[in-house]
Amino acid sequence: MTSNNGVSSGRGAAKGADSCPDSDPMSTAADACESGPPVVQPDKARLLARLNRVGGQVQGVARMIEDDRYCIDVLTQLAAVKSALNQVSMQLLENHARGCVSRALSEGDGEASIDELLQVLRRLDGKAFN
Repeated sequence: MTSNNGVSSGRGAAKGADSCPDSDPMSTAADACESGPPVVQPDKARLLARLNRVGGQVQGVARMIEDDRYCIDVLTQLAAVKSALNQVSMQLLENHARGCVSRALSEGDGEASIDELLQVLRRLDGKAFN
């Protein structure tokens, strides 16, 4: 079931979060722990389009390094990649707060949902807000 903002009614719990391989630099998103139910993102097409652009930017940075481009030019492009990823993170945080957290609050499970949100904010270490 989805709410009127397009986010599914399931809320990701923090179960198993301590055993997630997020500290493993070789882990990928596909390897990450699934700590909650699937969520239908209300802006899925836009998020995917942004991520595809980021992928293209990363490939462009790799070509710049292969072509021995000036360091400042490469670093400028890396800053743009970080900014684009931060925008995706911010959109996902907003979707989560307005959908999953809001629903959990109305269903009486707000404390766990807020704890989970704070945990992910600490993981992002405020980088999504720079």
